[in-house]
Amino acid sequence: MAQEYVLEMRGVSKQYYGNYVLKKVDLKVRAGEIHGLVGENGAGKSTLMNILFGMPVIHATGGYEGEVRLGGEAVRFLTPGDALAAGVGMVHQEFMLLPTFSVAENIKLNREPLIPTPLSRLFSPRLSKIDMSKVRSDARRALDTIGLGIDELLPVVGLPIGFMQFIEVAREIDKTGVRVLVFDEPTALLTESEAEQLLAALKRIASTGVAIIFISHRLEEVRSICDNITVLRDGEVVATTPASQATITMLAELMVGRKTERPDLGQRAVEPSDDDIVLEISNLEVDMPGEEVKGLTLSVRRGEILGIGGLAGQGKIGIANGIMGIFPSRGSVKKDGVEIPLNRPGEAYKHGIAFLSEDRKGVGLILDRPIDYNISVVASLTKGDFLRNLPLGIRIRDKKAATAYAQQAIKDLDIRCTGPSQRVRHLSGGNQQKVCIARALALRPEVLLVSEPTRGIDVGAKEKILDLLVSMNRKQGMTIVLTSSELAELRRVSDRIAIIYDGKLVDILSPDDENAKFGLAMAGKKVNGA
Repeated sequence: MAQEYVLEMRGVSKQYYGNYVLKKVDLKVRAGEIHGLVGENGAGKSTLMNILFGMPVIHATGGYEGEVRLGGEAVRFLTPGDALAAGVGMVHQEFMLLPTFSVAENIKLNREPLIPTPLSRLFSPRLSKIDMSKVRSDARRALDTIGLGIDELLPVVGLPIGFMQFIEVAREIDKTGVRVLVFDEPTALLTESEAEQLLAALKRIASTGVAIIFISHRLEEVRSICDNITVLRDGEVVATTPASQATITMLAELMVGRKTERPDLGQRAVEPSDDDIVLEISNLEVDMPGEEVKGLTLSVRRGEILGIGGLAGQGKIGIANGIMGIFPSRGSVKKDGVEIPLNRPGEAYKHGIAFLSEDRKGVGLILDRPIDYNISVVASLTKGDFLRNLPLGIRIRDKKAATAYAQQAIKDLDIRCTGPSQRVRHLSGGNQQKVCIARALALRPEVLLVSEPTRGIDVGAKEKILDLLVSMNRKQGMTIVLTSSELAELRRVSDRIAIIYDGKLVDILSPDDENAKFGLAMAGKKVNGA
């Protein structure tokens, strides 16, 4: 009897360094079915697919628990090559094309049909000749299947992004023996018409008996194309439902889950008001790869903690990076009514704005320098602090002042270290983040832009970082713009939360708003527009 499911993942669990990121996950997909997989950032979708596809990171970190069955037989792929050989393919978010190769060559890469030659018969099959006629005909057939009428001999370099996505899909469907195809956000970079064309192609692929796992944050697409939908939250399956019985509101609420209890954050001397705007952002565009901002208008009230949330790749990270001049930007940013020149790193610091980057090791810290240097260096460069004047107008670093300031910061922020001369590289992630905060405080900013402050640090350190930000806001009156992928932490500390989708502001919500509002906003819709 034929197996009911072509793919079964039974009780799959995965932990990283003692923390479970997947907990007894079950996923079953029939041949010819399009199965949606949805969830917030960090819900476990990518980890689950990495297990299915045999990605090295899984086995390098202790493997996984549970069972994967393909066509009724237990499998345990150790490499992506094993998965491909068994008929499991994946179209990743990041393109894996060789730009100088033609469309056809990319589709047939590593699977080129060969014509034997006298040398190949004598010495090695590697001396065979590539059958370019068959390369072209096979590529043409795959392109026609997905409805892309492009010349298969064109080089990939210079093609529109949408075309590149279609070429990735064509490469997978050209493979023989494909039983399961995983599509990870395949429409994220496509126009509306391109997305419709791709979804139609996926239906045609499924009609041939291939099982498809469709991962997307676009809930309308998930409902329209999928037969069944599985929702992951915090590494667990919270629901599997027929798509015909799902509503966008229901899916959004399942993704977000329970409301986070807000602690008593304490009173401020002056509460934020719409009549006192400290930062005005108008029609901001930022060319940050993967986090483009596409015309954002947003006002920040003096003295508030404004949360900025949204799903990965929707532009929330690009906002602060654009304001600080790290990536090319256009539009208008005003601090207290005064225009801040864009695309000039350092200008924002002169206007009383400091930045804690999401990339604390790549941008935020100089890892092989000591704590006192890391804390004082930006203030020295932008404000002339921690410097000593010598004759002839020469200024040098005031090591004594920098060390004294660092000692006080270590005490105030509870930075666990051997002293101000310890190299930052040897600190834990949480303590490295505290050094970043101390460096920002050394600038005495009025506005602090904080991006992903708790990424990659343990739970205890996360709480301390958030408590520290609240303390800076309540006791020092500092305006904080907090960008985070963790909706729970935004709801815990923010006065308002701006949700970004496709590089634009969708809605500004209260931390106490219903889960459905947050879920819908993160999918690009307001409740009254659902």
